[in-house]
Amino acid sequence: MTKNVKLGLVQMTCVADKQQNLDKAVLKVKEAAAKGAQIICLQELFTSLYFCDVEDYDNFALAEAIPGPSTDVLQKLAGELGVVIIASLFEKRTQGIYHNTTAVLDADGSYLGKYRKMHIPDDPGFYEKFYFTPGDLGYKVFKTKFATIGVLICWDQWYPEAARITSLMGAEILFYPTAIGWATAQDLATNEEQHNAWQTIQCSHAIANGVHVVGINRVGEEAGVKFWGGSFITNPFGRLLYKGSVDNEEVHVQEVDLAKSDSYRVHWPFLRDRRIDSYQPITKRFIDEE
Repeated sequence: MTKNVKLGLVQMTCVADKQQNLDKAVLKVKEAAAKGAQIICLQELFTSLYFCDVEDYDNFALAEAIPGPSTDVLQKLAGELGVVIIASLFEKRTQGIYHNTTAVLDADGSYLGKYRKMHIPDDPGFYEKFYFTPGDLGYKVFKTKFATIGVLICWDQWYPEAARITSLMGAEILFYPTAIGWATAQDLATNEEQHNAWQTIQCSHAIANGVHVVGINRVGEEAGVKFWGGSFITNPFGRLLYKGSVDNEEVHVQEVDLAKSDSYRVHWPFLRDRRIDSYQPITKRFIDEE
């Protein structure tokens, strides 16, 4: 038995103009669909530059409702092309409450729902806590026409708990829309170490949960940060099926067999052998010795 699905990854640069970015994304989605993609994922916050490099109140004007203008365009596109679109957007929930949110649009153009980023970073050049309220929808899976998918966002990718919970909810694929890069002033050894850690942690989620994992990152230099691209797909045992360049815009389509998860989970029965009776300490911030 096989369950083949074709995944489309859009890795692109962005500019200051929202409409120009949305128009580019539409063209890239069409390109992926023409190559046979059935589920197409865009990078984190693709309608703008990565504005979280500074704390600037004017940037809140970039936010929009979800559903809203961007999802209206993408819903129509999804229905016309018969593809699933995963779209990461800056959500204005109400006055004073904003989220880093991904909408999922099914192949008939219907809006399936959204996931709000749970883990919010606050580092030099990545001041997301200034803009984003932590997600309050919990972890989510979406039953699309082609597969049941889980969506997490960028900083979420460093947390095995998020990947585990989403997988246990029935996700067959984990998607991570991302905006990550290195400071242009950083040395090569540090750059390589950070990039390798980023890829390794996500491959480990694939292994631990027996699912395909897809990371989609942007490229280009913005405000002293070079986004390192490197979008990739790994099979349920962490083997890279595809990896993009660190410099170029790319639209890639990769066919995967979701039925392989069962074989990996049977031969490497990590889920079978979980000691769920012993995991209560994981809910603590830190375990102090008495």
